[in-house]
Amino acid sequence: MQNVEALWTDFSRPIINADDYIASLRGRRMNVYFMGERVPEPADHPVIRPSINAMAETYRLASERPELGSVRTEIGGCQTNRFLHVPTRADELVAKHEMQRELGRRTGTCFQRCVGLDAIGACHSVTFDIDAERGTDYHQRFLAFLKRAQNANIVIGGAMTDPKGDRSKAPHQQSDLDLFLRVVRRDDKGIYVSGAKLHQTGAVNSHWLIFMPTMRMTEADRDWSVVGAVRVDAPGLTYVVGRQTNDTRVVDGGELDAGNARFAGQEALIVFDNVFVPHEHVFMDGEWQYAATLVERFTTYHRSSYVCKTGLGDVLIGAAAEAASHNGVESVSHIKDKLVEMTHLNETIYSSCMAAAYRSKPMASGAYLNDEMLSNVAKHNVTRFPFEISRLAQDIAGGLVVTMPSEKDLQNNEVGPLVRKFLQGRDGVDTVDRLRVLRLIENMTIGRNAVGYLTESLHGAGSPQAQRIQIARGMKIEDKKARARALAGSSAPKN
Repeated sequence: MQNVEALWTDFSRPIINADDYIASLRGRRMNVYFMGERVPEPADHPVIRPSINAMAETYRLASERPELGSVRTEIGGCQTNRFLHVPTRADELVAKHEMQRELGRRTGTCFQRCVGLDAIGACHSVTFDIDAERGTDYHQRFLAFLKRAQNANIVIGGAMTDPKGDRSKAPHQQSDLDLFLRVVRRDDKGIYVSGAKLHQTGAVNSHWLIFMPTMRMTEADRDWSVVGAVRVDAPGLTYVVGRQTNDTRVVDGGELDAGNARFAGQEALIVFDNVFVPHEHVFMDGEWQYAATLVERFTTYHRSSYVCKTGLGDVLIGAAAEAASHNGVESVSHIKDKLVEMTHLNETIYSSCMAAAYRSKPMASGAYLNDEMLSNVAKHNVTRFPFEISRLAQDIAGGLVVTMPSEKDLQNNEVGPLVRKFLQGRDGVDTVDRLRVLRLIENMTIGRNAVGYLTESLHGAGSPQAQRIQIARGMKIEDKKARARALAGSSAPKN
């Protein structure tokens, strides 16, 4: 057990740039596993490192384009990364979305900081509301925590999704009570939590985690209605890094077969075993009535944050167009039409996300929240359109995207010349350049980074039905019926 000051000693100097960030990850005593083996230094692990590189781009963007990647914050009284900022105007949410699209373009993958950012926004307003109604001091605790984080310019990850076990049962009804993260003990210093969080994006690459409930709670679920912050290397935390399709291609030698050898996403199972959280870092403990509000505000932020997929879409559209050019068919009408359709779908996602930002409104705390209806519409578009964009990219690329030989075949003295001869495209295009582009399309549509572009688009921030439920709640169908009756000159039914 450590006091709060000791927990922040490592962060006395702010992280300035991407190199500082990568250096800050070394030497931490974390309990990380991948493929059945403990990883002593995640920053040097070849499969994990590309995800660290992707997160480092959030610092590189802030250095190269400070107006986009950083912001002056009143809470910390300093210039800090935009991923640590609570938006207090609509234009700040607009800038957030522009930043997310740009990072998607730069990395072609998930850069892993949006969950933490959106957790910050949700906690800001919900802790304020709890204090106003209950006389607690959660908001001041949260502001003190966030001020330290902003001044240190660290990465905060978010942890929301519980294993859930039997989905028909509430947390307190599970046969194993750890299937939802819960408070198992309290003392005068703080609380102790046990359980797990699944699918946690960028967990190993973060400095701190904010954990939150994943669903609406009941009074019997008080111990599961908990929000707090812990260091990622806190005693009692274990990380099991998930597999991704073709993730070990980066250790096969060379870079071509990986498709995008430099950047990737990362998810992990986080196990909490009696993890201590000092009272200063507890932002909800037992206020079960606010769990649903927290989840709804978080998902409203986060569903609009899927504007990042339009950055990935930009990359994939470019790769498809390049593949068509390599094949000499860039001027064929059906190819041009498919590229137009891909762009139409991509910009439809962008427009709904940006509309949700422009139509944001202030909470009582002063934080601005995206328009709920438009955020859910945006995310519902994301559950569909990247799949169609990917299908069209594969259509344009052709079957070679999944049948081409490996880089080692290219390097073989006997078959390498044959591969180069028979896999060439139009004159003037190097065969290796052609294969590199096809590998990128493979990487984004069925390979490692399809995790972030496709499956995450489907299930992240709630699966499609979650958005449909929120859309149904907000569609004001009776108002629409009344407007139709008024124009038709009809009257409302009497029963």
